Amino acid sequence: MKRNKQIDIKGALALASTFHFLYSCARACILPFLTLYLRYLGLTPSMTGLLMSTKHLISLVWSPLSSFLSRHYNKRRAVITGSLVCSAGAALVLLLIPSTGVETLTSHCNISHLSVSPTEELSDDVPVFGSVMPTTHTTIVSQSAAHESSPTDTTGDTVSSPVSMSKATTYTLQQQRSNNVTSQWSQVNVSVASRSKGGESNGSESHHGASNTSPTVRRSRRSGGQEKQQQREKDEAHFQFLGSLKVMDVQHQLFFMLLIVVSLWELMAAPLEWTVDDGLYEYLDFVDASDRYGSTGVWGLLGAACGVGGAGLLVSHLDCLIGSHTPRSAVHFYSYAALTTLAVPVVAFLPLYLNKKRSRSTGLFKALQLVRGDLRALLCAVTAFLMGLAGSAVDDFLLWQMQDHGSSELHMGISLALAVLSRAAFPLLSGQVSKLLSPGRVLLVGTACLALQCLYYSFLWGPWAALPAQVLSCFSSGALWWAVQMQCEDVATPGMERSLRRVYQALSLDLGAGLGSLAGGFVVHRFGVSVLFRGVVVILLLWCLFLSLLQWKAPRQRRINYSRLLAADTSEVSESESEQERDWLEKAMEDDKSNNNTGRRITH
Repeated sequence: MKRNKQIDIKGALALASTFHFLYSCARACILPFLTLYLRYLGLTPSMTGLLMSTKHLISLVWSPLSSFLSRHYNKRRAVITGSLVCSAGAALVLLLIPSTGVETLTSHCNISHLSVSPTEELSDDVPVFGSVMPTTHTTIVSQSAAHESSPTDTTGDTVSSPVSMSKATTYTLQQQRSNNVTSQWSQVNVSVASRSKGGESNGSESHHGASNTSPTVRRSRRSGGQEKQQQREKDEAHFQFLGSLKVMDVQHQLFFMLLIVVSLWELMAAPLEWTVDDGLYEYLDFVDASDRYGSTGVWGLLGAACGVGGAGLLVSHLDCLIGSHTPRSAVHFYSYAALTTLAVPVVAFLPLYLNKKRSRSTGLFKALQLVRGDLRALLCAVTAFLMGLAGSAVDDFLLWQMQDHGSSELHMGISLALAVLSRAAFPLLSGQVSKLLSPGRVLLVGTACLALQCLYYSFLWGPWAALPAQVLSCFSSGALWWAVQMQCEDVATPGMERSLRRVYQALSLDLGAGLGSLAGGFVVHRFGVSVLFRGVVVILLLWCLFLSLLQWKAPRQRRINYSRLLAADTSEVSESESEQERDWLEKAMEDDKSNNNTGRRITH
């Protein structure tokens, strides 16, 4: 009885659901808008893609390794708490990095009520490296907007934004501002050089006049001159480090600073998800309730919908409430830090259990062997990889496309929240879908829906234009992951379902997303966002064609799911065994009776 009082399955699931809700809400406040903030800082699309690719690849390597180390040393709770606190601090460090001086569509204040003519000059504030330049009079398009329009569309297309301004005019204003930055730094360097020359001439004059003074005075003046010369050299080196273009321009300096901070941020945040899932699953498995493990994922999706929608709504209604020199997009980082800190007390009560008899060191390698040995599982893995490839293009650059067509954070937040809710609603339809389509056919339908979404995104025309396509996320994301889960159950041996699921998630969310972000950044930099989406459509449609042919030729092999048999109730097993014994006994008695009857007939 004492053991039953200590085990509270409903309380454990409630705590786990609360933690998943808070952490998913925190991630959704910042991650969908991260590339938008990088655009605000002045990074090019290729730099943004490389930065996001590095983030995904770090998660691919560090998540399983950190989960293994935390389990090996039995430090799961400490790792989870440290990951929450350090990731919140690392996210706030990003706000300390200044922009390059080239502002983008995201302004410091809500400028939807302002009207500026295209010929109005920029603000007269002097741009200084290390501080963010205010742009309260106009909105300037970043360099990627100039690359996004094709050479044939530069004369007719205009950017539909709260401030009506053509791409050509805004790009000219951008060049003027960057020229102002360069001229300011040239003036600083010239002034430093003139001061150094003036110092040298004054030193020579003082040395000529010092010949008539005493040796003691000469030595004191010489030491004073050396100190001044050293101070001038320090000042000159300081200016050259900040503004000189001899080694690296300001934009590349910004890129490497962001790369370091984002890498540290991902190193802090990556161990969290795997470590929590391992501890919770082993606890539920210990109390014979592992079948209820999947209920926490729904709360994670609901938290993500609340986070992305709430952050977009909050940021869009801010009007210089946090200071004239602070960007409104900083609210995303503050919201992430606040919700992450709020999740820290929940960690102290999370039900984490360490099963020392269970070995997870070789689980992923065995799962890879199972995927490689089954053709349908291999086709599902390739589909998951391409799904991550296309999903990264949508996640990284969809908001850029919406922003170029006049969408604010409100439009973006509501659109992304609708997509998450559509994905969360698919389990309600899974029963009917399973009766109509096999998991292989669901993979085809989900891939085709994702291609249709990307095609629709390439032809956006207004702020709310992306909203109807988000409903397709029910099949493009929810149905695909349901089909992957069904494939895991078909291929898995006892105890390998979670390892197989993680292999598919790593191929999609980390490896596929990393390569997709890298390639997508260079495509957007060279051709534009619309061309990226259309290229993804071509790749997905070609794979749909090949997938249908390969599935038709692949043999259908369904393995017996031993895990379900082992998880069956013992009463049902004993009952089935007794029924089988009774059937065998009745059959033997009937055979005996028939043999006796035939024997009697022969004797007569």
